[in-house]
Amino acid sequence: MSSVFRRLLALLLAVAVVFVPALPASAAPGRTYANPVKPVKGADPWIQFHDGNYYMISTSWTSELTMRKSPTLAGLATAPSIQVYRETVADRCCNIWAPEMHFLNGRWYLYYTAGAGGSNYDSQRLHVLESAGSDPLGPYTYKNRIQGGGATGWLIDGSILKVGSALYVIASAFTTATQNLVIAPLSNPYTVSGSFTTISTPTLGWERQGGDVNEGPAALYRNGRTMIVYSASACWGPDYKLGLLTLTGSNPLSASSWTKGGNPVFQRSDANSVYGPGHHGIFSSPDGTESWIVYHANDGVGEGCDNNRTTRAQKFTWNSDNTPNFGTPMRLGTTAPGPAGETASTPASYRVVNRNSGKCLDVADGNAADGTNVRQWACNGAAAQHWRIEDQGDDTNRLVNVATGKALDVADCSSADGADIRQWTWLNNTCQRFRLVYTATGGWVRLVNAATGKVADVAACGTGDGADVRQWSWLSNTCQQWQVVPA
Repeated sequence: MSSVFRRLLALLLAVAVVFVPALPASAAPGRTYANPVKPVKGADPWIQFHDGNYYMISTSWTSELTMRKSPTLAGLATAPSIQVYRETVADRCCNIWAPEMHFLNGRWYLYYTAGAGGSNYDSQRLHVLESAGSDPLGPYTYKNRIQGGGATGWLIDGSILKVGSALYVIASAFTTATQNLVIAPLSNPYTVSGSFTTISTPTLGWERQGGDVNEGPAALYRNGRTMIVYSASACWGPDYKLGLLTLTGSNPLSASSWTKGGNPVFQRSDANSVYGPGHHGIFSSPDGTESWIVYHANDGVGEGCDNNRTTRAQKFTWNSDNTPNFGTPMRLGTTAPGPAGETASTPASYRVVNRNSGKCLDVADGNAADGTNVRQWACNGAAAQHWRIEDQGDDTNRLVNVATGKALDVADCSSADGADIRQWTWLNNTCQRFRLVYTATGGWVRLVNAATGKVADVAACGTGDGADVRQWSWLSNTCQQWQVVPA
């Protein structure tokens, strides 16, 4: 081999080494989780991953909308429930169902169903809230009731469909004797610009088990394919399930443009003791490589449409024709890897930090005795400053100190301004329950006692270690605002 040839070969090898593309780094494994991811008030769930956190919202059956936030899917099971909106207008005050959140034009829009309350649900209608900015927790303001020609009556389960640059609302209504899927165009995220039309009615046997129902529509997109996954049959029976519509025509407002799959795409699993799986949402893993479904289901055949339903989630795959393969519902308690790309730890407890002072809610000296004072103190990582915030199933939480196992408590259930906030053995009364009410962008909440309606307040707006924490009427100042952050 000549010296010239050897030099040429060496040069070619060097160039080849330089231009070999780097292999993509493998995704961080998801944190281990198990279903349910929300064990109370878990019906009609929706999950959105945004800016490092999952946000989850579900049916409340009350006048309140509460949301959970966690950096891991596993953490949603024990994350605080934060009130993001409370309705007081009589004709839409109550029975909040099926909330969903969608990020449109730089803001979050929260779609939900609500009515006048009571056991007669004929007044249930679709409503929209708008966030002040890009924070999924809000604050939110009421924007509009979604209505239009042809579906001005009972209208539930609103969601958003995008086709090209056009925006549509999809929902469920009684446009005939059956409960059907309907669609209408939107001129903006909260205003209908045309009549509703029906695009699906329950005609197949598996859509008519226990009731003739099509509801809970949610859009799904894959490689140019536009689909709607929806719930079918009666939610009060074990055969509630998911079906699939595919847009095969050019006009989304026409029923002839949608083709219905002949079989359900997700249904009960007797082997895994999962019944009535449905009313779902779709979300992606943090790294964008995986598709996940969140849904509610029951543990037994005889359970129905109430708060016994729990929220479950699992990864799904895709068929060769770009339709979803949801697989079989997982058995409760099955441990599985969470969504790929999770990098944070699952929170086990939380610090509660005052906005004015930057100091932590603290049990004095970590004393375990009933009646020990709760104060503020410089955040130091001590267990006396760590709190488990546990959902009580009624839109309230109890705050349990990690060091002592005792609950945050208003002394003697007093309703007076200045009543002491202390720790006490859990008595399961409203004086020990608090609403975390979202107050200001940046994660600031007020701790509102369920018995008195008054808030946790740092006395005289003190900034020093040991300043007392008491209850007081809401004054809208920073001494009464707190941030709940993983400990």
